[in-house]
Amino acid sequence: MISKRMEEALNNQINEELYSAYLYLSMSAWFDSIGLKGFANWMMVQYKEETDHAMKLFNYLARQGAKIELKAIAEPPKEWKSPLHAMEETLKHEQHITKCINELVDLAEKLKDRATYNMLQWFVDEQVEEEENDRDIIDKLKLVEDSKHGILLVDKELAQRQYTPEV
Repeated sequence: MISKRMEEALNNQINEELYSAYLYLSMSAWFDSIGLKGFANWMMVQYKEETDHAMKLFNYLARQGAKIELKAIAEPPKEWKSPLHAMEETLKHEQHITKCINELVDLAEKLKDRATYNMLQWFVDEQVEEEENDRDIIDKLKLVEDSKHGILLVDKELAQRQYTPEV
């Protein structure tokens, strides 16, 4: 049985993951509006993955017999200064999510909640991958600077990303 404290913390994390999805959906719309379909695609895949992350937590709570409480999702930004700025904001956001996951792991350890601790290890690994992907794109954008041709090459690469369900 999961403790009320862990139940509340995981419900809060569901909200964090759903906000992430909402943020990336907003970014996808913005990229699409400026003609960067590859970036829009990459963010759409991020959106879908974040909903999977929320559902992974949702399903875990349901299997534990816990009460699921969905909360209001904050409105995300609608515009960014540049593709680089959007990706830097993406990395900042993922670093925030990493901090949230680490706090959940710490709580699971403190409460000696082995099942939740084990489940959260998937998220720990996922966050390493998320931050690495963001840094890779940021590095490419820094290399091409303001070159429209360079940005279009990165856009073409990001258009290749495909969604693979995680749940």
